[in-house]
Amino acid sequence: MPEGTFAARYGPWALIAGAGAGLGEAYARQLAERGLQLVLVDRDEAALDTLVADLRGATECRPLVVDLAAHDAAETVLDGVADLDLGLFVANAASSYVGWFGEQPLESIDTQLRLNLRTPTAIVHGLLPRFAGRARSGIVLMSSQSSRRGAPLVATYAGTKAYLAILAESLWDELADRGIDVLGVLPGSTRTPGWLSSLPQSGMGTGGVMEPDDVVREALDTLGTGQPTLIAGAGNRDADALLDSMPRADAVRTVGQVMRDMYPDGRTADPTV
Repeated sequence: MPEGTFAARYGPWALIAGAGAGLGEAYARQLAERGLQLVLVDRDEAALDTLVADLRGATECRPLVVDLAAHDAAETVLDGVADLDLGLFVANAASSYVGWFGEQPLESIDTQLRLNLRTPTAIVHGLLPRFAGRARSGIVLMSSQSSRRGAPLVATYAGTKAYLAILAESLWDELADRGIDVLGVLPGSTRTPGWLSSLPQSGMGTGGVMEPDDVVREALDTLGTGQPTLIAGAGNRDADALLDSMPRADAVRTVGQVMRDMYPDGRTADPTV
């Protein structure tokens, strides 16, 4: 889609939840290049200040410092964009816990349910009346390749991302006749600060790690092309097809072994990743 067409279709303003680093930052920079003005939401005020300064002169930005895991986060975000002609929402913010489910604190589970699931759902719901009144608009829900089948050691995260993938596919069909393009994006391992902070170890799970810019570019090029979900990266699509060809139990066990190899006990940062 030509840049001018993209801005005309989804501008003038885009809202990015979880914009401070990684994939969210990549969305901000690429959407600015495509001619959109940006509402950047993150709890990290310093990261937002740096990003806004970097984008000064390229586009207009409105930073919103919000803890997207807070119970009233969606309402705060919707109030913060009430005066803008918003045409695109990117739900990128997420939280994960790596480890045995039984050792995960309930507080961590609650945070993931709010941040990964409740807040983006409530923001989408709140934006629909405005988006339906426009000629065109778009919603990008960042899911994960872990949503495709059981993902041991990230069970809660994978479950929330499965919800987002199915929500995206459902809304893709339900909202199409209202002029709202919806895309669920399923990245695999991506070299973001959050992913690196989980201390992944070199192996099968990190062999095809992608850069945030590449994931985002593919996502934005796919939005509005009639595809409900995207597994980012040809290598990730090949790996998913292989797992899909296996009996479900074998596929889950294979993912589990990859995860245990990538996240052994007592790990430290692996400089080769």
